Amino acid sequence: MRFGENLQTIRKKNQLSQEGLAEMLGVSRQAVSKWELGEGYPEVDKLLLLSKKLNISLDSLLGGENTTAISEEGKPSVTIRIISPHEGVIINASKVTRSPQFKGGKNSARFALYASDGNDLSLWGAQNTFLAWYKNLEDVTREIAEIQMALDVGAASYTLQYSVKCKQNLLRTIED
Repeated sequence: MRFGENLQTIRKKNQLSQEGLAEMLGVSRQAVSKWELGEGYPEVDKLLLLSKKLNISLDSLLGGENTTAISEEGKPSVTIRIISPHEGVIINASKVTRSPQFKGGKNSARFALYASDGNDLSLWGAQNTFLAWYKNLEDVTREIAEIQMALDVGAASYTLQYSVKCKQNLLRTIED
């Protein structure tokens, strides 16, 4: 695979437009387009910035077949950026887990989804970050399965799709 094809694949996996990538690098959209068409190459400082911002090795970017994200330690990354639009949370996670079923009224959320990056260990284990509320077991299970699929294809980020917006009402969490 050529550099231009690699760049386009990686850009799309990161859910970036040509304009968004150009803005991130401080270049024009036309420059990104030329790079992807194989009509030119970025300067070395832009290549290094690309590698850092998109979390990919220069080898993979310049011509390798493998486009797996690389961690700072040089090991393949097993994390994904998860975006929770209802809760305003963004986390790089290596693990997601659901809660047991909560009891509550008819409009109460029944399950919660949590994530951990695996690096924030304490005496009691990994520290979980709350991501979202779910109406039923099917929705939270489907969300976990889709996050796993996104990890399997090497996606850089995933936006939660099946969560419900909730509000606190006394001691209950109910759908908004």
